[in-house]
Amino acid sequence: MIRLDAPQLLQRAEELAALLAGTVNGGASVGFLAPLGREQALDWWQERAAEVAAGRLVVWAALDGDRVLGTVSLAFPGKPNSRHRAELVKLMVHPDARGRGLGRGLLATAEASAAVAGITLLHLDTETGSPAEQLYRSSGWTPVGAIPDYAADPGGVLRPTTIYYKRVPATALTR
Repeated sequence: MIRLDAPQLLQRAEELAALLAGTVNGGASVGFLAPLGREQALDWWQERAAEVAAGRLVVWAALDGDRVLGTVSLAFPGKPNSRHRAELVKLMVHPDARGRGLGRGLLATAEASAAVAGITLLHLDTETGSPAEQLYRSSGWTPVGAIPDYAADPGGVLRPTTIYYKRVPATALTR
């Protein structure tokens, strides 16, 4: 896993866009509707570079040689009363790499990095009943509850979303 700074994110934007488009077009609900084209996915990743440069977003990529096989991000809120928490966003694994523990590795990387950054609480949302739920539950995340019709899946059908949280042990280092 490598943590991407803003220039590295821009350098790998094409690969990240292909991963995003493939994930959405393959049926995963990560905030977009299918069909998601390369240009729209590329624009979305390129827009994230400013957030990375500002320290509001941290992005990791899992590589196989020079190929991006997965990604995960932590989004940090800007409010003074929420500096202890972050949102886990856009955990994606290329279909060719699924079932090999890559998602679990990306999740562990984000959790460990959050602890080093002084984050003590993580949260996320995921489509209820999705394969991601098993990963989060087996990794110690606690479901809070489900919200009906929270987001449209890639096909445009409204689906429930389950909210999860995980407490992260504090470390001596801070963000």
